[in-house]
Amino acid sequence: MSRVATATISFDALKHNLSIVRQLAPGRKILAIIKADAYGHGLLTVADGLQDVDALAVAHIEEAATLRQKTIDKTIVLLQGFIDESELKKLCSLCVEPVIHSSYQITILEKTQLPENFRVWLKVDTGMNRLGFSKDEISKAWSRLNKIPQLKGRVRLMSHFANADDLKKAHTHEQIDQFNSMTAAYSAEKSLANSAGIMGWPQSHYEWVRPGIMLYGVSPFMGKTASAHNLKPVMTLQSGIISINHIKKSQTVGYGSCWQTAADTQIAVVGCGYGDGYPRHIAEGTKVLINNELYPIVGRVSMDMLCVDVGADHRLQVGDSVTLWGDGLPVEYVAEQAGTIAYELLCQVTSRVHFKLTDNGKN
Repeated sequence: MSRVATATISFDALKHNLSIVRQLAPGRKILAIIKADAYGHGLLTVADGLQDVDALAVAHIEEAATLRQKTIDKTIVLLQGFIDESELKKLCSLCVEPVIHSSYQITILEKTQLPENFRVWLKVDTGMNRLGFSKDEISKAWSRLNKIPQLKGRVRLMSHFANADDLKKAHTHEQIDQFNSMTAAYSAEKSLANSAGIMGWPQSHYEWVRPGIMLYGVSPFMGKTASAHNLKPVMTLQSGIISINHIKKSQTVGYGSCWQTAADTQIAVVGCGYGDGYPRHIAEGTKVLINNELYPIVGRVSMDMLCVDVGADHRLQVGDSVTLWGDGLPVEYVAEQAGTIAYELLCQVTSRVHFKLTDNGKN
């Protein structure tokens, strides 16, 4: 039996989640966010599964180049834009649309011979205070861009939410109002809604929506899981039991001897650890799923293994499959137990994990 942890990627779940986006934002164009290796799911795999969207968005130019090398001919948007003329020229050659968030980028655009079909996304800062033009800067930025012959009429407008994952926060209403105020004078397609905006703030949909985490079957809202929104997990992380050991009362398990048995029990050793991306700092007692039953993790997660208390009267065997998160065990739950967010867990799955595609994907 192989002890390699496996991340199973479901094309059916991905397409189902995309259908939820279309239901919630009918008639809107979809800019699917596949940055960070598609949130750990595989850049090319997810791009192949999202052939029906209008455009794809990545954060780094290398991701855009990888897509083009694999003959992905769909519109690609570079969320962090470019930092110098050489990067801009590469974007032009790749036919990639950059986000413009700073005046130095406009200066570079003004000095560069752009192709006739080039397009940019002008980012305005509505309260995230990270990237984008302020309300005092937007008019000049818009004017400068539209004076560039190749860009006249080819500028879209966008902004980014800071707190849309919390439906009780007034700040999101304020950002929508700010976006409306800052862009009212300009005739252009607009985009503001991320996953949380798509699901919780319909007034933010405009012409384009930008689903990210919801595509992968994860709730964008605090304290919620995918099932609450009819989303399906795209990744299921699993491994197998490699040993089952009898442990007597008062014996300890794992590094640091930090967990001690209260009674005679049996410990299943699972072939997955922080070397695979499972969080070392997970809370003791966090559950894993084995044969449709939940069992608690005990002791410290090590690099290659973790230990599960399966009790004295189990019917488990070496080789049984163990679900760490995914189908049947929400990644949001595991993230909460680790004191982090699902985004981080999905993105930190390591290269030694074997990826397997199901449904109509290609192995």
